[in-house]
Amino acid sequence: MFETAELGRSIPKSEYRARVPLLRESLLEAQGLLRAASFPVIVLFAGVDGAGKGETVNMLNGWLDPRWMVTRAFGERSQEEAERPDYWRFWRDLPPKGHIGLMLSAWYSKPLLRRVYGELNDSDFEERIDEILAFEKTLADDRAVIIKFWMHLGKKAQEKRLKALEKDPHLKWRVKKKDWKHFKLYESFAQTGERLITRTSTGDAPWHIIEGSDHHYRSLTVGEKLLAAIQRGLDRERRHLALNTPATSAEPATETQTPDAAIELEATEGSHVTVLSQLDLSLSLSKSEYQARLTKYQGRLNTLHRRARDRGISTVLVFEGQDAAGKGGAIRRINDALDARSVQVLPIAAPTDEERAHHYLWRFWRHLSRAGRVTIFDRSWYGRVLVERVEGFANEHEWRRAYAEINHFEQQLIDHGTVLVKFWVQISREEQLDRFHAREQTPYKRWKLTEEDWRNRNKWGEYEDAVHDMVERTSTRAAPWHLIEGNDKRFARVKILKVLCDSLADALAQDTKK
Repeated sequence: MFETAELGRSIPKSEYRARVPLLRESLLEAQGLLRAASFPVIVLFAGVDGAGKGETVNMLNGWLDPRWMVTRAFGERSQEEAERPDYWRFWRDLPPKGHIGLMLSAWYSKPLLRRVYGELNDSDFEERIDEILAFEKTLADDRAVIIKFWMHLGKKAQEKRLKALEKDPHLKWRVKKKDWKHFKLYESFAQTGERLITRTSTGDAPWHIIEGSDHHYRSLTVGEKLLAAIQRGLDRERRHLALNTPATSAEPATETQTPDAAIELEATEGSHVTVLSQLDLSLSLSKSEYQARLTKYQGRLNTLHRRARDRGISTVLVFEGQDAAGKGGAIRRINDALDARSVQVLPIAAPTDEERAHHYLWRFWRHLSRAGRVTIFDRSWYGRVLVERVEGFANEHEWRRAYAEINHFEQQLIDHGTVLVKFWVQISREEQLDRFHAREQTPYKRWKLTEEDWRNRNKWGEYEDAVHDMVERTSTRAAPWHLIEGNDKRFARVKILKVLCDSLADALAQDTKK
């Protein structure tokens, strides 16, 4: 594989100087067009030490407008990064749409090094490659342009390069002990790198092996391939715009119904069988039972939370449900049992402009808390397969592929040791109507009721179908959905507390066995 990058190719300085101005002009023009595009360009650099990765990144920052670029180099994880899943820092630093991201030592570096040093066996290494493929597919499916450069030197060329850098008083700082250590492991690095490239060079995220011995050849080749990738992305977007209305510009129906009309349009409940229609919504607790169990489970939760915090076990809670289902009340009962300094409640509304400029999962990745803390999402990433599906904000291809993306996201949380608990709170249509009317009559709750709430009642069946599909496709053994009978608020709150306590207790027991 690497023989093609050990041919000693070079470009004379005169030719280089003649070609660079036109290439720079073309790159700047493409970058200007990219700023208005609905996709980012992600450029990864990996390869042999001394092959010019850092120099090439510096060169691109000089050739292009750095205001619309993101440059990131990932070294050893900081304490803050280590307390979150591995891919948290990569999601955090992804470029927004219209920007170019240059990334050094990103998601390929750690698996490569760990395999070379024998910390991963073949099976574990293949699992890390599968994670990379899933991550890059998630980005590419959202129309990101991904281009990857493996900067290569033959073994003799690498030795010559490292020695030359050591002799240069201005550049010798670049050569570290680990570079010579890696040089001694050159064959292992080459073999492992070849495996990475062959497994992960896909149509959506191709690798380009660049001979790194000559600065002029390396710079022009990288610049030209980057230009071609940006132009392909722009051409694809033009074709897409010509054939389709972008999903991001979809608008919900503008016709609204008055409350009375909404009631008249309600379909007969239970017209078809779903996981929600099988719930027994008559379940309830008396006030005395409720007070006794509430005290019991809040006390247990407090104890379990403090133990989890001391062990660095994070908890992520997801609350979904119909409007007025009682999610907020349940969240308050959980908060009452916890140390407020360790809890973050995130009410999820329509995405901001900054959030719309990224993949839909980006805003959830960036809110993940540090070790030992609790993050509560009031609405969540499931909006992609619920409201965005039903209201047409995501097209069918987008929401159908989201099931796999969500499962992969949640598996990464679980693999990191996070306790993930997901609740769907269900109420009947009649109960929701009663609660809407009660909100209308209660001054401090009136703000909660909007025209959108009334309009959503007309799509009750569509939302129930969407929830059924959501449970079918994302309720896994590792991250099951807990369906909560919510007509009686007291029953729902106690059941949620019990499920949460049991989940934390199981996680603590598993942690003790490690």
